[in-house]
Amino acid sequence: MRKYLLLTVFGLALLTSIAARADDYMLILKDHQFSPLQITVPAGQKVKLIVQNQDPAPAEFESSDLDREKVVSGNSQIVVFIGPLNVGSYSYFDDFHRETTGTIIAK
Repeated sequence: MRKYLLLTVFGLALLTSIAARADDYMLILKDHQFSPLQITVPAGQKVKLIVQNQDPAPAEFESSDLDREKVVSGNSQIVVFIGPLNVGSYSYFDDFHRETTGTIIAK
């Protein structure tokens, strides 16, 4: 009986930690273009944004709207946590190539 109680408590703790995990969204940078160009995320929730740079040159994920700025080396990836966000539109760009832009929509 005691083993089952411990397993139940452990299982509930595990489920709680999984539920508390931020939602993950992937943003790929290739040929100086973000893909997708627009990401829709839930408003009011913390979001984990994985930025994967598939180009050999470094890039910089930057957003004045989100108050984030982080360099991502060539052929590597970074993690950027954003939110919780209010409903709205948030732009981002590659600071090394200003024409490379995208948008995050919080709904």
